[in-house]
Amino acid sequence: MNNLIIAEQFHQLAKLMELHQENPFKVKAISNAASIIEKLHQEITLQNYNELASIKGIGKNILEKVREILEYGKIKELEHYEKITPDSVLELLNIKGLGASRVYKLWKEYNIENIEQLISALENQQLEGIKGFTEKLQKNILENAYFYLENKNKLQLGIALSIAKTITNILKQHHISAEITGELRRQCEVITTIELITTHHISKDVLSVIQNFSPIPVKAHQTDEKNYYYQLFKTTGSSAFLDELPTLHKKNYSSEKDIFEELNIPYIIPPQRESKKEHHLVEEIKYSQKPIQFEDIKGILHCHTTYSDGIHSLSEMADYCREHGFEYLGICDHSQTAKYAGGLEPERVLQQFEEIEKYNHQHSSFKILKGIESDILKNGDLDYDNDVLSQFDFVVASIHQHFEMTETEATKRIIKAIENPYTSILGHLTGRLLLIRKGYPVNHQKIIDACAANGVIIELNANTYRLDIDWRWLQYCINKGVKIAINPDAHSKTAIFDTKYGVMVAQKAGIPKEMVINTYTIKDLIKLFK
Repeated sequence: MNNLIIAEQFHQLAKLMELHQENPFKVKAISNAASIIEKLHQEITLQNYNELASIKGIGKNILEKVREILEYGKIKELEHYEKITPDSVLELLNIKGLGASRVYKLWKEYNIENIEQLISALENQQLEGIKGFTEKLQKNILENAYFYLENKNKLQLGIALSIAKTITNILKQHHISAEITGELRRQCEVITTIELITTHHISKDVLSVIQNFSPIPVKAHQTDEKNYYYQLFKTTGSSAFLDELPTLHKKNYSSEKDIFEELNIPYIIPPQRESKKEHHLVEEIKYSQKPIQFEDIKGILHCHTTYSDGIHSLSEMADYCREHGFEYLGICDHSQTAKYAGGLEPERVLQQFEEIEKYNHQHSSFKILKGIESDILKNGDLDYDNDVLSQFDFVVASIHQHFEMTETEATKRIIKAIENPYTSILGHLTGRLLLIRKGYPVNHQKIIDACAANGVIIELNANTYRLDIDWRWLQYCINKGVKIAINPDAHSKTAIFDTKYGVMVAQKAGIPKEMVINTYTIKDLIKLFK
């Protein structure tokens, strides 16, 4: 089971314990355990979970809770708190900006115990005068409440894939083979249902067990061998995609390729089976059967280290990349304005340069590139003056602060950064965190056009919470000749493999490897940046 899923249960338990006014020291212990678990390198299993005992902050009580998750899918104490807490109050805890203490206050002192009551109170200014509920906070909570309602009962791609893997492993233990279908097979960035297809019967008891491992519905399509590929095809494509195709007759097919031959159209790989209307400003969709593969990635760009807010040191990050067969690593710690993330003052930049040069001297077959994730300031300038910027091999320009902008303001701010001669890559274009917060509004077309005019690369941020730029705009990027960098934005060693999620959505848009700069040799990449 993915460590993030285990950690999320501990985070939820800590919130509920705080909500029910439990001992603050116990709450902190649970919360600390969650933070420790989500940063672990090795995936926790029933075979190795006892090894956690050697980690400070992981005691016998925490180990028992980890075992419960691995065996039953849930912490029993978490189930207890969920049973004594109204479902509607549990939902309030999911609204960004509230937190357990504020939910407790609203619930116990003001009888607000569901989202509808909260929205009504906010819209009618009934929370004015309550300590801590400033006008700005109330506005943010109201926006976040609506956002939550729009996105509840959904999961990010990476988390849903991990849960699906756990479920298929459980089924194997019951001698049931199943294949992923639906949204997950199409590699959608947000998943509403985990769908499986199988020729085996799944009992109600087994279905109950696998559903317990997933916060979203699990749907199992049972079919026979004769109709397997027909059902796989029908359950994979979106309804809009299937509606665009000629009528298909149900019969015995030996593969999905047979189905496309009967439809008299070229084979379309599963990730691309969305409606043609999904792509923005592209008149003709050219489906690619050979889009980029993870194996095409030669190097990793946009990673953070302990110089700013990363978990691992520069050498640890580089060693890990080198050991896993990558040819180069582009370090991009935060720039000086990002003080909340340990942003680098110019003196620290020079210290990092010295360490990079020393490492490169010791490892001739691997290269660390001197990069930076420079904040795009409120006026569109990059962090640092030109003397500092000119010393980097490449610069990723990103917005991290002052999100409250109109579309016109955000677009103007970003385009000014794009026009800066030191900008190499535009980072996470909208700043979105999928299912957590909206991105700031931008005019994608104008920004992509500006990147084309200035030779700036656009980042496909591969973190499963971002996947930003949205894949629907990728073919427009390619049509305009704008190259893509599939970057993990990694803050730890293992997070470099988040790159695979970026590759998945690039496949969805049919992006060939030639348009992705991480597939370049180090020699060609340096030439491109220069």
